[in-house]
Amino acid sequence: MLLNKILPLCLTTFVACCGFNSQQSLAAYPDKAIRLIVPFAPGGGTDQISRALGAGMAKALGQPVIIENKPGAGTVIGMDTVARSTPDGYTLVMATFAHAVNPSLQSKLPYDNDQAFSPVALVARGPNVLAVRTDSPFKNVDEIITSAKLKPGSLTYASQGNGTSAHLAGEMFVNLAGVELTHVPYRGASPAMTDLLGGQVDLFFGTAAAVSPLVASGKLRAIAVTSALPSPAFNRVPTVNDSIPGYGVESWYGIYAPAGTPVDVIATLHSAISAAVKNPDFVKKIEHEGLTIAVGSASELQAYVQNEQARWKKIITENKIQLQ
Repeated sequence: MLLNKILPLCLTTFVACCGFNSQQSLAAYPDKAIRLIVPFAPGGGTDQISRALGAGMAKALGQPVIIENKPGAGTVIGMDTVARSTPDGYTLVMATFAHAVNPSLQSKLPYDNDQAFSPVALVARGPNVLAVRTDSPFKNVDEIITSAKLKPGSLTYASQGNGTSAHLAGEMFVNLAGVELTHVPYRGASPAMTDLLGGQVDLFFGTAAAVSPLVASGKLRAIAVTSALPSPAFNRVPTVNDSIPGYGVESWYGIYAPAGTPVDVIATLHSAISAAVKNPDFVKKIEHEGLTIAVGSASELQAYVQNEQARWKKIITENKIQLQ
């Protein structure tokens, strides 16, 4: 009889403890380091922004944010790593322009772009910059167009990979200006800029984050910004649109988690990102590099990227842009 009375009591206590421990586990997020996947090589603009953001997030979350570079396949390798990860909030990705254009450029992705990820927050937006070496003979867009028409295909432009903003910025330039340039893709912005500085390539439509330090140091010359309007960060630098009407390309950075990540975890991450971008050092870095902080809700990131996907699908189809 005593056993019959004790057993139900033990079971009730066990269940209650399990529930308590489960609540403790959920409340403890994060209780270990978080991986932030950067789908580009170390040293480029996306890598720099990710490291700066990760440092601020680590302070807000109380756990390390480890940057893990997984370049290749126009960001698909890094994005796929996250798509296949456990949706527990411990693996994130810094998505970029390529995420919005890959469905239109690549016939088959290893993941469903619209279903494989949970949006967390848009971080920043800004122009790309058409840059050359300081000893380059080109001083403006018109000179580049004239040279490209005289010697079709002789001018080369670098990008941080197929399908990235630098690649598509160059392809839009080719199509709208009616010229022929040779695209040279790299595994990240850093090796692209190394070859630009070394004279192996002529032009680079790099992100503002990647190009700004070298422009500031006098190693590169900013010819034009790719945004439709001038950028306050690049004083007196004209737009490509001034010479090629209708031209406009914008880079962006946004954090995603794997699909199915709990809503409360997304909220915690969003709060950490919101805190990180307010850090004066991060603000100074972002503004100096021509970017605008643009942290909104997760749904706003989703809407922004869906709009970009639709816009670029139309442009890619109409201009017959293909991966090389």
